[in-house]
Amino acid sequence: MELVAPSEQFKSSFLDAVREAQTTGSGLGDTLNFDVADMERDFTAFLTHLRRFEPGQPLPGGFVHSEYLWLVDGDTYLGRASIRHTLNERLREFGGHIGYEVRPGARRQGHATRILAGSLRRARQLGIDSALVACDADNTGSRRTIEKNGGVLEGQFVVPDHPNPILRFWVPTLT
Repeated sequence: MELVAPSEQFKSSFLDAVREAQTTGSGLGDTLNFDVADMERDFTAFLTHLRRFEPGQPLPGGFVHSEYLWLVDGDTYLGRASIRHTLNERLREFGGHIGYEVRPGARRQGHATRILAGSLRRARQLGIDSALVACDADNTGSRRTIEKNGGVLEGQFVVPDHPNPILRFWVPTLT
């Protein structure tokens, strides 16, 4: 298993994962709103869309440089990380440096812990000494994942426009 840049090689498995999340209603907002038919027609455009905030790309107002990494096993897509290179006011409040998701059929197998560990190594390469990682307060699996990776709870917060209280953790990136 490894964290890799999104690529055409994983198209079939990624699309299966999106369908799986949409069928179960279990995924992050982006995944649930993806148009699978559009992605099937032009996966290259989708990959370009994912790379729109990488360094070297012009940033629209209010955005920071970021990148996606996919956890794969062979040609099988298992989950993803989004790594924000810096924090703005909104990301400091909600979102943090790292977000991650595991496809529904691959959950409870340690993949989230692997994704976060690899993301923390990448954050360290970017010069981030301690990464902000957040989860919903009732998401015990994500909380355990963050704590397994050394997360220290900053506190529980209510964020406008988010239905649940969140927990914010600072996670050292030193390995």
